[in-house]
Amino acid sequence: MFLSPEEKAIGKENFYAALGSKPIRRELIKKAIKADVRPGAGLGSLYFGYGDSVSSPVRVGVLGTGDEGSVLLGAINPKYIEVKAIADIRPYNVWRAFHGDYSSEAARKARPGLMSVYDWKSEDEARQKVKVYGAYEDLLANAKQDGIEAIVIALPLHLHAQAAVAAMRAGLDVLTEKLMGHSVRECKEMARVADQTNLLLAVGHQRHYNILYDDASDMIRKGLLGNLHSIRAQWNRGNLPGADSWQPPMPAKVKPDDPQAGKLERNLQNMLVVLNELKRSGKPTLAWENRIAQLRAQLEDAVVDAKKFGYQDGELKDGSGKVVYRRPAIEELIRWRLWNQTGAGLMAELGSHQLDAASIFIAAAHGGQKQYPLNVAASSNRSLFPYDRDVEDHVYCVFEFPAPGYNAKDPIAARKKIGVQYASINGNGFGGYGETVLGTEGTLLLETEKDPMLYRTQDTLSKTRVVVPSSGARKGVPTLQVDDDGDQESEAIGALGALPADRGYTEELEHWAWCIRNRDPNHQPHCNPKVALGDAVIALTTNMAARRGERIDFKPEWFDVHSDETPDGDKPDVSRYK
Repeated sequence: MFLSPEEKAIGKENFYAALGSKPIRRELIKKAIKADVRPGAGLGSLYFGYGDSVSSPVRVGVLGTGDEGSVLLGAINPKYIEVKAIADIRPYNVWRAFHGDYSSEAARKARPGLMSVYDWKSEDEARQKVKVYGAYEDLLANAKQDGIEAIVIALPLHLHAQAAVAAMRAGLDVLTEKLMGHSVRECKEMARVADQTNLLLAVGHQRHYNILYDDASDMIRKGLLGNLHSIRAQWNRGNLPGADSWQPPMPAKVKPDDPQAGKLERNLQNMLVVLNELKRSGKPTLAWENRIAQLRAQLEDAVVDAKKFGYQDGELKDGSGKVVYRRPAIEELIRWRLWNQTGAGLMAELGSHQLDAASIFIAAAHGGQKQYPLNVAASSNRSLFPYDRDVEDHVYCVFEFPAPGYNAKDPIAARKKIGVQYASINGNGFGGYGETVLGTEGTLLLETEKDPMLYRTQDTLSKTRVVVPSSGARKGVPTLQVDDDGDQESEAIGALGALPADRGYTEELEHWAWCIRNRDPNHQPHCNPKVALGDAVIALTTNMAARRGERIDFKPEWFDVHSDETPDGDKPDVSRYK
């Protein structure tokens, strides 16, 4: 890393202190530089200002330990949270909850398992600490008896509302994964029950706890990008027929005519051959033994009676009414993201995160005041995958948000808008995912939630750095300065550009637990019901616009928890939950 003359003149720590406006940020940078603190090891509490522990860990039950649920389990800091019970109807998910995910190195890092988090030596030891339930209702029914105080929900989307409402009515605080609910109606019902019970309801849009996004917002508030006028975001994935992460293989016996039938069984046989070879050669076998155990657990999903838990057989018909695809209930369970009854497609699973990020940046341009979109025009299609799902392969959308000074009643001020373009596709992962924020004086790129870059406007081939002039009219004010040779490392995002980034899962869990232990109306999760409702309205309304191929104007009432107005006309009614 290099230092600019201005940095050298005032000292690196003073430079960062001048760049950051919050006292906590200044203290953080001093400590982080000395200790090389990483986000998952305490940076969140330092940066956001909540305590580095709680009086006693919050006793938690976890509903749903699949892909995302296991990510949340792996992000737990034992100083804040004690897992007392888990609930999942799939043997595969229960195994991963304890052992972690051995399908790849990246999966293992993201989902290390409870045994790793709490340093338990065996599953037997872990099960002495953590009760295992099948139906989530059974865990909730026994929550008080098990000493549980709060619930983490990572169930399929269609279950978020009913599980959250049941938990809060049982006196339990809740953190639910995104999207908040399957419909705007459900989101408003969840928010109203949280008000009625005076309990905390947090929603897992973790970018609200990603330090790079917060620091980027601080740069925008300071005017470092000039006037923000456009945002581009994308999430491209290389999923193709037969290799789709949302369509994992199932045990052959549950659907013998499935295109992927037999894949798990063949993989198991191949792994057993490798294991035997390793044993004969005297090489380590533990990694392969864990992979085999995980695969055996995945095959055990065949015993699940999905209909017992509300999942349904289904069929898809072509334009003439001919049935072209049949789905057993267990396929709806295992591949729930593909079906409208259980999921809500690309905008709910991916786009909601990035429109949330856009909203964070636009709020920063308004001095921290959250803004809602004015309208969206969208389209979507299914051009790659066969007729084996409800959800689309591709979605494209354009939003208009109010810019500072916007006034719909003034012909001139009504033109002050910020455009947001978003696309999510399958079939080609080029470019990955990230956001590009464009202002009149600079361009900010955030890639994969961890890599920040900053460029001077109209000179995107040269990286820029943030410098603080030590003299002159702009003394002490952060500005952009271009590197003459683009090879040097850039102080791209200012105060935190040199620190390793984390995605925010640990921080969101820590802060939620801290808010539970430190009850105060002012202690609220960053993504509380009001914020999360806004994200859900955007995602679900965009789905409507995309499927109709039209433009929809947003109504302010849709974003109001207390209004019965919703995009689809379904009025919230908390009495529906018995």
